[in-house]
Amino acid sequence: MPKPVTALLVEDDESIAEPLVFGLTREGFHVLHATDGKRGLETARAERPDIILLDVMLPGIDGFTLCRTLRKETASPIIMLTARGHEMDRVMGLELGADDYIVKPFSFRELLARMRAVLRRRELDRGEAVPPGDRIVAGDIALDRTARRVWRDGRLVELRQREFELLTALMESAGAALTRQDLLDRVWGEEWVGDPHTLDVHIRWLRERLEENPSAPRYIQTVRGYGYRFAEPVAHGTS
Repeated sequence: MPKPVTALLVEDDESIAEPLVFGLTREGFHVLHATDGKRGLETARAERPDIILLDVMLPGIDGFTLCRTLRKETASPIIMLTARGHEMDRVMGLELGADDYIVKPFSFRELLARMRAVLRRRELDRGEAVPPGDRIVAGDIALDRTARRVWRDGRLVELRQREFELLTALMESAGAALTRQDLLDRVWGEEWVGDPHTLDVHIRWLRERLEENPSAPRYIQTVRGYGYRFAEPVAHGTS
């Protein structure tokens, strides 16, 4: 019998926490509950949950600070739960390492769908879907799909899974402008229901790793009102 997925809920509002614990347990999750940031951090370190649901407005350590700390220590998906729906709050959460962001009030079914989506992505991150391999070269950037490695000017560049998938999608369609939705579908999957701003965050991370001047990118260019384009011609060859 497969081991149940362990979910850590860090939420101080019992009127929200109690039905979530009940509903997730009924759906087969092993649920841990912490009522403040300090206990949430201690529980995450001790129990190593598979997914973390993290309120922003917490007593003690706030959710943003806790998210930053957790992301340094675990690759488990983090979904932030908050009543604050401003765009800058969502972007901040994503930049701190959250995988998704859901604004209260939300339906239990919506939360469950988002949890399952980020958990599916985690399975892909573990290497269960390795694409066919050959090498793509553009300027001083080389990408090997078999080894899943990227070099810039001969030096290995460490990319996270989603960054690698995004760069692959852009380089495979070099010269063509790809819509934001097309990139989200290719990299995050057509069933993904998260915040689309995560694409912009990942594009920024890629530029910081690959571009000589990220504010004036040579390779990964913005097509305003449309999406993004990998501007340099590429060469393909066996790795």
